[in-house]
Amino acid sequence: MFDTEYFWFETFSKTLDHVDDTEREEKIEDTAVVFIHVEAEDELRKSKVVKKAVANQKWYLNKVNKERMVLHSFAHLSSSKSSPEFAVEIILAIKEKLDNKGIDVHTTAFGYFSEFSIHVRGESLAKVFKEI
Repeated sequence: MFDTEYFWFETFSKTLDHVDDTEREEKIEDTAVVFIHVEAEDELRKSKVVKKAVANQKWYLNKVNKERMVLHSFAHLSSSKSSPEFAVEIILAIKEKLDNKGIDVHTTAFGYFSEFSIHVRGESLAKVFKEI
């Protein structure tokens, strides 16, 4: 999770054939950004993963005094990956729960590589890793 002055992204190339074609570009200012990786073993504990993710992300938003968040799927960094269908399901479930708590939640285009630019603040809490 990152406390940022801004997060800019633009779709670059499609990585999953079954997702809708889209071209998106967005700049979100004064936001927390969460890079989400969903692992294969998470498929056996969906409700626990969603619940812990929402709790951790709410905690982080309170710590960095933010009311806005970007969820970005970042699956290519690990050898353990869930199915793409399950990963998007988890991300959308987290988004829905955060939306219901009054958080302004944005997502990047799932199934795409994105070009992005991010300005992360320098404080120690500006960069936090949580494993769920």
